[in-house]
Amino acid sequence: MIAELTIISVFAMGSTIPAKYCCSRVSPPISWSAVPTGTQSVAVLCDDPDAPGGDWVHWVLFNLPPDTQKLEEAVPSKPQLPNGAIQGTTDYGRSGYDGPCPPPGRPHRYFFKVFALNTKLALDSSATKADLLEAMEGHILAQGQLMGKFGR
Repeated sequence: MIAELTIISVFAMGSTIPAKYCCSRVSPPISWSAVPTGTQSVAVLCDDPDAPGGDWVHWVLFNLPPDTQKLEEAVPSKPQLPNGAIQGTTDYGRSGYDGPCPPPGRPHRYFFKVFALNTKLALDSSATKADLLEAMEGHILAQGQLMGKFGR
């Protein structure tokens, strides 16, 4: 059975993501509840299922140390972080966070997902969301998500 993580940021579930974190590379601060015993790494994804062409990936981050319970605002947009975590490739074709920036019209939903894994993943910064999901299969101990909205 997969345990539930509680995800917290500067916006509440279902509310508007502050503009500071949208149409920019400034990631919002995000934190989560304690991960289960046996966690070897933590992964974070952010995607937009409402994008015109289907799911659009804004952040792929994995191999965070298991004692990590938060990310500060403005995580550097580098393939590898000082703590050993790796940022994979987004649908913008680069590593790091790319904030919500939908075309004008109705607001889109953005899902920030956190996964506690019982392994460290053998992936590099070329990894996409699909690669991450495949590598995580059978290794998720706990997960949670926070959904925010943004429109222009």
